[in-house]
Amino acid sequence: MKFNYPKSIRAYYNGQRLYDINNEKLPSVTTILNATKSKEAIESLNRWRTKLGAAAADKITKEATSRGQAMHDFLEKFLLGKLNLDLLGDNTLERQMADQIIENGLRNKINEIWGVEATLYYPERYAGAADLIGNYEGKNSIIDFKNSSQLRKDEWNTDYYLQLSAYQMAHNKVYGTDINQGVILVCTKDLMFQRFVIDSERLKHYQEIFMRKVDEYYKMQLNN
Repeated sequence: MKFNYPKSIRAYYNGQRLYDINNEKLPSVTTILNATKSKEAIESLNRWRTKLGAAAADKITKEATSRGQAMHDFLEKFLLGKLNLDLLGDNTLERQMADQIIENGLRNKINEIWGVEATLYYPERYAGAADLIGNYEGKNSIIDFKNSSQLRKDEWNTDYYLQLSAYQMAHNKVYGTDINQGVILVCTKDLMFQRFVIDSERLKHYQEIFMRKVDEYYKMQLNN
């Protein structure tokens, strides 16, 4: 790999997911995003849970998480050259979803792989793990894999773009790189593939929003 990414220990402190890096305990990007959700986003989620009922909502969330983890595992093995693509009989949904992302979003598009499931951190601020970092179609990029229950609209991806901008800032800060593109590769459980690409201008916009959220998060910690 081109960069030496840190080994980190993920741990829960006071119910929050933190990364232990270089003797710093840093909140994860998702912890910050969850803690600073807008009132509208929280109300929308609560309405969804109320409509379905808590048990059904929990079941859907758990299934999506499990599906996403299994799909990520296949994609990680593929990127590290450890996936036998001719494996007979492996026709699980997660494998088929991973195949959709490989064939439509990855094959012949990655020029360089810098890191897979790589831990990134912005000193004294936050940390996280990026699915894929490298040169994608000629541009230095942060790439994230997502699973979805339905086809997505661009405006639903705000948290995904904030996540990408956080990883981009962390990588550029620590390694002096010029990552200037974010890519989200999505497969629905109906095996529909989508790709969302955001350029450096849009990433800058989300960087500003994310850094405001980081400040908000630390203020909340002081007040607790």
